[in-house]
This record gives sequence, C-alpha cells and structure tokens, in this order.
Amino acid sequence: MKGLILCVCQGTCPSFQKMNVFEVVNHFRRSKKVDFALIHPQLCANDGDNFWRALLGGGGGRIDRIVVAGCDPAMQKKLFSRVFKELDFDESKFTGIKIRNMTTEEAIKAIEKALED
Repeated sequence: MKGLILCVCQGTCPSFQKMNVFEVVNHFRRSKKVDFALIHPQLCANDGDNFWRALLGGGGGRIDRIVVAGCDPAMQKKLFSRVFKELDFDESKFTGIKIRNMTTEEAIKAIEKALED
C-alpha cells in the first residue's frame, strides 16, 4: 500500500498560497498512483504524532511506502524519526519531499518524480 500526505503548515502559511492542495491530492487519488491521499494541517505538532500512531500502529504492516509532501525533507525526517522508531516503522519506506512555494502543477510534478524513484 502506498500513501501520500500533504502537510500544509496549518493551511495559513504563505508558502502554500500558490497551490490548490485539494487539486494536488485529487490528482493522485484519481490517477490511482497512490492507495490513499490526504491533507494534514501540521504533522510536526503533537496531534501529528497521534496521527502517525493511528496510521502506523503495529509498525505500519500494510504500508509499503509513504510520501509526505510539505516542508524540507531533512526536517521531516528529523521530526518524524522519534515516532517512527517508537512504532517500529521502517524509515526506508518514508519519503519526504519539499513542495513549499510551488504552484499546483509544480507540486504535482515534484510528487510524481518522488513516486517514480
């Protein structure tokens, strides 16, 4: 199972103003390039950890790959590493990509490239 999560800095960050985040997730949902696509307002907050626990509880057994499109990938890895270890989730199944300050079309291209790798 492959999933896409857009993390949009509460939806108020100026770096997401050129992008229609709903069109981005709908593109991947409709094209069936992922098994699920969703938007989370702030995965780096405490409720983000709760989200990971709900999604990946038991090591995320059915998840083969999870792509988070949002802020800097190195920052994502740093922020999520602790909860991934707590949940015994194989971090090699995680891909973070930066989509800040992109248009809808640019974000779609960046995510498509990451999904191909």
